[in-house]
Amino acid sequence: MESIKGLHHVTAITRNAQQNVDFYRNVLGQRLVKRTVNFDAPDTYHLYFADEIGTPGSVITFFAWGNVPRGVRGNGETGATAYNVPEGSLGFWQDFLKKKGVTLQPIEKRFEVDVLPFDDPDGMRLELVASTMAPAVEFWEGGPIPQVHALAGFHSVTLWLDDVTPTADVLNRMGYTSAGQEGNRHRFVGGPGALGSVVDILHRPGEREAAFGAGSVHHIAFRVPGDEQQLEQRTALIHAGLGVTPVLDRSYFHSIYFREPGGVLFEIATNTPGFAIDEPEAALGETLKLPEWLQPEHDAIEASLPSLALKPIEKAA
Repeated sequence: MESIKGLHHVTAITRNAQQNVDFYRNVLGQRLVKRTVNFDAPDTYHLYFADEIGTPGSVITFFAWGNVPRGVRGNGETGATAYNVPEGSLGFWQDFLKKKGVTLQPIEKRFEVDVLPFDDPDGMRLELVASTMAPAVEFWEGGPIPQVHALAGFHSVTLWLDDVTPTADVLNRMGYTSAGQEGNRHRFVGGPGALGSVVDILHRPGEREAAFGAGSVHHIAFRVPGDEQQLEQRTALIHAGLGVTPVLDRSYFHSIYFREPGGVLFEIATNTPGFAIDEPEAALGETLKLPEWLQPEHDAIEASLPSLALKPIEKAA
C-alpha cells in the first residue's frame, strides 16, 4: 500500500466570508480558487484558497458560518496550521503583517528552524516556517506578495492531544514515521520534501478540551493520488478498527473521513479531478460553482448568500 505523503487541504470555520477573502487573498496572497457551498448545508459558502491552480498541499478552505461563537483552542483539535515560506523571508512577513494590523507572536525555534506564529481574523493560529525546500507550488502572479517571499504550500499541522501514542499509531499506519521530540512536541513526517509532510503532536495531558467555533479547524485532509490508493487506505483503516465513512464525491476530489483516537477529524482526499473541472484555470474562484445535484437551485442558493467582492490588491514592496 502506498504511504500518504502529506496534506491535501485544511478546512476551518469563519464567521465573515468577506473578511476571510480579504485576509487570505489580499494579505496572505492565496488565490481564491473556488467559491462554492457546503454540500451538506448549501446555505453557507465553502471557500477555497491555494496557489495559482489549487495544488494539493496548498489548499485551505473555510465554511462561512456567521452565527457560531468564536472557538477556543484546546485538546482534541488542530491547534495550528503552518505554511512554508522561503528561508530569509520572516523579516519581510513581520513588517508586512504588522502594517496590515496583524498581531504577531515572537519567532520561535523548532527543530532548528524559525517559525513565526500569528492568528487570522477569526483567531485561527497560523505559522510561517522558514524553509529551504524548493517550492512545489504554482506562484500566483496576481497576488500581493513577491515570489521571493510568497507562501509555498503547507509545512505542517500541530495537533493538541491528551495522549500521543494512539494517534501516533494511526499516523504510522498511514505511512508517517517519528522524526523526534522537542519538549512536549512530537514530530511525524510523511514523504520527504513533500508539501505538508509534517504532523506535530503537542502533548497536553489533562489540559482543557477545545471548544469548537469560528477560528477552529474542522478537519485536516491527507492526499492520495487517486481512487485506488484511497480505497486501499480505507480498507487498512477499517481493519485497524477505525470508523471510516464511505467514499464521498466532493466534485474536486473524493473523500473519506474518520475521527482519530484523540478526537481530530481526518480526511483522505484524492488529488483528482482538481479545481479546473468546472471552470478554466484563468477564471478560478470568480463565480459561484455548485455540484450537479444542486444546479437546479443555483439561482435561489446564490440569492441566499451574502455578496462577495474580490477587492483590488495592493502589491507589497
